Amino acid sequence: MSIRENIEALNKRVAEAAARVGRTPDEITIVAVAKTFPVEKILEAVESGIRIIGENRVQEAKQKFVRLGNVVEWHMVGHLQTNKVKDALKIFRMIHSLDSIRLAREIDRRAEKPIDCLIEVNTSQEPSKFGIKPNELIQFYEALHPFKQLNIVGLMTIGPGWAIQDPEASRSCFRLLRELRDELARAFDQPFPILSMGMTSDFEVAIEEGSNLIRVGTAIFGPRDYKCLNRT
Repeated sequence: MSIRENIEALNKRVAEAAARVGRTPDEITIVAVAKTFPVEKILEAVESGIRIIGENRVQEAKQKFVRLGNVVEWHMVGHLQTNKVKDALKIFRMIHSLDSIRLAREIDRRAEKPIDCLIEVNTSQEPSKFGIKPNELIQFYEALHPFKQLNIVGLMTIGPGWAIQDPEASRSCFRLLRELRDELARAFDQPFPILSMGMTSDFEVAIEEGSNLIRVGTAIFGPRDYKCLNRT
């Protein structure tokens, strides 16, 4: 199928998942994750209604940003290294992967204006994943108070690695993130409106559990060809 057809099918699945839990598709924002995909495919997605592009690597995003600029809104959805913060702030409107005080300090030092950030929480508690531990969220957020250039607007998580074979495996992780967000909101009397959770393999479960921002790549662009990196 074409990218346009993929997006149409994705929108239908989003609407169906939302309807199952009494929500509307307007509540759900799609971030098209363009890791490894060339600018030409991103433009096809934009022509089909995509407005936000997610990238995992700053260097790859820089190459694409040179050609596309602000035709789309850019989100950093992968792990952000402190030595890439300066460049990242020139590109991204939102950072989904705030996961350490060291990173927060560098963003605050480099940012010329406040930037929206999501705290990444490792709800599956897999050692291979980034993100803070669920029981450290309150303490972590309190430690961010000195950093005035960080606008914390919500939380992000990634479902367990085995969710590709079993999307339901992600449900408890997504439910936990929603509960953590609600706890954080009560503790600090702030809404923290964004829950970024759900990818191609499990976004429907994520929507059912309260996600309002899904990060989808292969369901839009098709299988990844890592050779595309050299052609971007």
